[in-house]
This record gives sequence, C-alpha cells and structure tokens, in this order.
Amino acid sequence: MKRVSIVDVAREAGVSVSTVSLVLRQKGKISAATIARVHEAMNALGYVHNVAAANLRANTSNLIGLIVRDFSDSFAIKVMASIVQELERQQYMVFLGQPQDEDDALERCLLSFKQQGVAGVIYLASDVTASSLPEKIRRCPLPLVVVSQSLQEDACDVVLRDNRQAANLATRYLLERGHRHIAYIGGAENDRVRWQRLQGVGSALAQYGMVLREALMPACAESTQAASQITRQLLESNNTITALLCHSSNAVIGGITGIYQVGRTPGKDLFLTQQVALLGFEDMLHVNLTSPSFTYVSSASEETGRQAAGLILRKLSEPALPPQRIILSGQLVIRESA
Repeated sequence: MKRVSIVDVAREAGVSVSTVSLVLRQKGKISAATIARVHEAMNALGYVHNVAAANLRANTSNLIGLIVRDFSDSFAIKVMASIVQELERQQYMVFLGQPQDEDDALERCLLSFKQQGVAGVIYLASDVTASSLPEKIRRCPLPLVVVSQSLQEDACDVVLRDNRQAANLATRYLLERGHRHIAYIGGAENDRVRWQRLQGVGSALAQYGMVLREALMPACAESTQAASQITRQLLESNNTITALLCHSSNAVIGGITGIYQVGRTPGKDLFLTQQVALLGFEDMLHVNLTSPSFTYVSSASEETGRQAAGLILRKLSEPALPPQRIILSGQLVIRESA
C-alpha cells in the first residue's frame, strides 16, 4: 500500500502543501475552517505525521529527557506525572532515565539522551542530604531544569519546594488552635528538608514568644518502626505534647502507632487531653483512608511539574534566559487529624 504523504493530504483538502505543513507545525495564521478541512483529509486518508522526521529536517526535537532517581518517592512520582502531562499537552514527548548512581550510570544516561536527540533535560534531584548537584549534572551540555525538595546551592534553573514556609504555616495553624507543646518527628540529622522545616517551626514559635526545644524535635531513621518508637519515647517523657508535625509518610504511620501505644488517640480536640493532633507535609492517600483523615500542607507536586515543564520549554525558546529560581509554597489542607 502506498504511503500517504502531505501532498496527498493537500490534494484531498484542496489546499497547498505549505498550508498542510503549517497546520502540522501549528504555525502561521490559518483559519479554523482550513485547519478542520486538513484534519478531515488526514483522517480520511489515514495520514500519520512523522514528528521525528520533521524534527530531523528542521534540526529540532520534541523530546525532553527526564531523570528520576527514586521511584519510591511519592513526591517525585507526582511531579513526574505532572511533567509528562504538561509536556504532552505542548506536543513534547518524554525520554525517561533512571540511573542507579551519580557517576557512570548518570553519564551513560546523559549520553543516551544526547544520542536520542533530546532538546533538554529535567533532573528530579533525590538526595536531600546534598547541598549541590552531581558533577555530571552540573556539566550537562543540554538545557537543564532541576526539581529539588531541598535548596541547591548551584546557580542553575531550579524549581523548589519552600520547606520553611510549609513548616511555618503548619506550626502557626497549630499555635492558633491553642497548641503550645508541639513536636516534630522524623527525618535524619543530615536531611536538609528537615533542617529547613525546623527553621520554619522556629520562626513560627518566635512569633508567639516561644523557642524551639530540640528535645521535642527528634531525628530518626526513615521507617514506620523507628517513627513509632521515637513517638512513644517522646510522649512518655513529655506528656504535655498535644501536636506532632510529621516529616514523612513513615513518620505519620509510625506516629499514629506510637500515639496508640501510650494510650492516647489521634485528633484535634484540645479539650480531650488524650488526643494528639497530627499534621504533615504532603497528601498521602493510604493514610487518608484511615480515620481520622489526615491534615497536611500540600507539597505542590502538580504545580512543581507544570513549572518545570514550562521552564524547560522557555529555555528552549529563549537560550539567553538567565537562571531562574522558582520557589513554590504549599497550601494548608485541613481535615480531621489537626
């Protein structure tokens, strides 16, 4: 069977070949009626536009490389989904890489991107203990946008979560509801997200003439068992605590277990002294299936993905654009746990 070309589409639609080309590239001032006629002709003839060939001829690419290091991280997965949706809406496709290390595997990933002709790269940073990007990413020759959960010190195009703002917002909400003994559980000692959130907690407490008590801010391993144990120890030694800020989903689940182990219950009613309010920093569906439903400050994952996709496309169209630093704030979602 003869392959259908744009010449056939033009003949069928009764327009010029250049008009069909403009419709396919979404360029020029073409009337809606003409666009509809060209699409009808394409459908009637079964024409499939070869985007790769068109990009090769025009020396352009509609491929964006996306590097995701940690598929167990719910924030990264939500951001990835948002990036893909936004890029597809803009008629770009994603070439996904998951290097297992920051050295040879990352270098091979970037080389593969270059060989596939990607136009730019989005890197979802996963190391919350690092203050700078991997060397291979810093030297990336392609247009690059970084998505990070913690502040990076590199002068690059980056989309960030405002961890200080999120923790400040969460703490102020608890303080406004009358809580005066607030603890923070979870996160390793060298976790930069934890460190930034504690700064937010401290600034909120200072607004109320209070100081951050390190004894109420214990670090622990990233597991439900560790969070449960630290919560139990904390509540047994400080029975005046009425609210817990939870670093992660493991901290939430472990915190709930620890609360029950000391004979108290999750909840927000200060008049019931056995209740302990719980508040976290991202929406966790598996937690919200329990009772009480979980109060949290949103991670802005969908907006993060949209901003990252928009920024890489802007860099492609404006190569001289100076480095952009986009910092996104979270919104408080009030439910039953706080």
